[in-house]
Amino acid sequence: MLSIDTLKFDEKGLIPAIVTDADSGAVLTLAYMNRESLEITMREGRTCFWSRSRQELWRKGETSGNVQRVVSITADCDRDALVVKVRKSGPACHLGNDSCFVDLLHEGEEPEGFSLGALMTLIEGRKTEKKEGSYTTYLFEKGLDKILKKVGEESTEVIIGAKGGDRGETIYEIADLTYHVMVMMVEMGISLDEIKAELASRHVIDHKVKQEKSTAAK
Repeated sequence: MLSIDTLKFDEKGLIPAIVTDADSGAVLTLAYMNRESLEITMREGRTCFWSRSRQELWRKGETSGNVQRVVSITADCDRDALVVKVRKSGPACHLGNDSCFVDLLHEGEEPEGFSLGALMTLIEGRKTEKKEGSYTTYLFEKGLDKILKKVGEESTEVIIGAKGGDRGETIYEIADLTYHVMVMMVEMGISLDEIKAELASRHVIDHKVKQEKSTAAK
């Protein structure tokens, strides 16, 4: 385990911190820490940065509620940069996006590894930076009513595929439905984290119910 004393802060006493989602691996933001904010982060288990614009400590989520709970902090081989893996409550970006990195600059020919987080980031990018010929951009331009219509249509297709016992067709239609629901989420400002938090809260409730039933049976 490294000591803070081995880290190399710059001439302003800062070190860059790349914040990533512990579950999806997506890059959420790039911020800066000084020794005090890093110590607070390690002590409190939630990210605290140094705001270069305001020249003050900044606990992520202090006003917005979009807290980032720390899973791990790793230094690079030169000890002059950090990767902070977190589980976040709400958007990481102050613009309401899941990640600060949504504005596409270049697309190479090599396909990107798939994750729901990466797909969400791509969809968010299609909303903020319109791409000609993009079906996702088309949906955003048409608005919520069009998006909801597609969600309804794809829901019906899932039911038809499942009712017919066609497993492959059902998988295909579930994928279509998932994509259109995610477009709806972006349009409404709903993040994947909010859905995960809701599912997690239900899991906790179910766990408590099981415990209560187990206790009652004894």
